[in-house]
Amino acid sequence: MPMGERLRRWLNTLLLLDVFLVLLGFVGLVVAVPSRQVWPGLWQGWLWLWQPLWQPAIGLLILGALVTGGLNVLGRAVRSISGNSPR
Repeated sequence: MPMGERLRRWLNTLLLLDVFLVLLGFVGLVVAVPSRQVWPGLWQGWLWLWQPLWQPAIGLLILGALVTGGLNVLGRAVRSISGNSPR
């Protein structure tokens, strides 16, 4: 397996796990906001995790999407220059 393909597979796996982490954070937010009055500890816990966990996870998701898109565009450009038709 070429190194580029291995890197792309690793990046896609990382992004998939990150998507589930971000979705988990969103579900936690949806549960924590309405229950602030009843269970304030849940809201405080979510806020406590905002900067060390949720912000980097969202940033990694955005960065990964940009890098993956850039690699796809670059791969298409290289294939078109080399004469291979893109699939």
